[in-house]
Amino acid sequence: MRARNDIVQGMAAGFIAGYVDTLGFVALFGLFTAHVTGNFVLIGAELAQSGHGLLIKWLAFPAFIVAVALTRLVARACNRHPRHALRPILALQAFFLALCMMLGLIASPLRNADTLLPILTGIFGAAAMGVQNAASKLVWANLAPTTVMTGNVTQVIVDLVDFLCGERDPAIGERLIKFIWPIVAFGTGAISGAMAYVQWSFWALLLPLFILLMQLLARPVDRQPALQTATRIRDPTNGRQY
Repeated sequence: MRARNDIVQGMAAGFIAGYVDTLGFVALFGLFTAHVTGNFVLIGAELAQSGHGLLIKWLAFPAFIVAVALTRLVARACNRHPRHALRPILALQAFFLALCMMLGLIASPLRNADTLLPILTGIFGAAAMGVQNAASKLVWANLAPTTVMTGNVTQVIVDLVDFLCGERDPAIGERLIKFIWPIVAFGTGAISGAMAYVQWSFWALLLPLFILLMQLLARPVDRQPALQTATRIRDPTNGRQY
């Protein structure tokens, strides 16, 4: 049951990451909301070409950092019950993503990357995905990364080569299942996010918000084990039980 839940959770998170990242890239002048590496590359390219839209990419980085730090504080507040941190973290991500959607709708149609509303839209989109990045370390440590697929693809190729070379370690099959599904979900989300934005503008973010809501309402699989009744031992010397 837990393995099945992990696959579903990994696919849901991978789909959201691909969907929101691509939608943000299309809508917000080439902004990557799910990871900062791509934004560094684009900042360098735009500096070299004297392009526009630098501010939204610069400000996405501190927004991402603040969101990761805030997620860590939420997890620390739940440190006595680690599994209980999942719902507050998902709620935080949904809150930031809802703000991104509302600001994007108010700002639409977006024509200038350097004005306030598009910048705020990008900031909250980056914050939402910063929360998901932090969740991968804090509450989804057993899952494959869900926001950046480079490492996942690398691991899949390594394991496929080992398998084709005759290795039959059961761990290879387990890793393939663990890493392949988020890749498929991310790619599906990326295509869907681009097409949905073209059709419905920022209303398209209702889909990842719905997925987050379903995750919030889902009954948790991993629960704290109930305390077991201690085994009573009879002392043969006095007949008492302990």
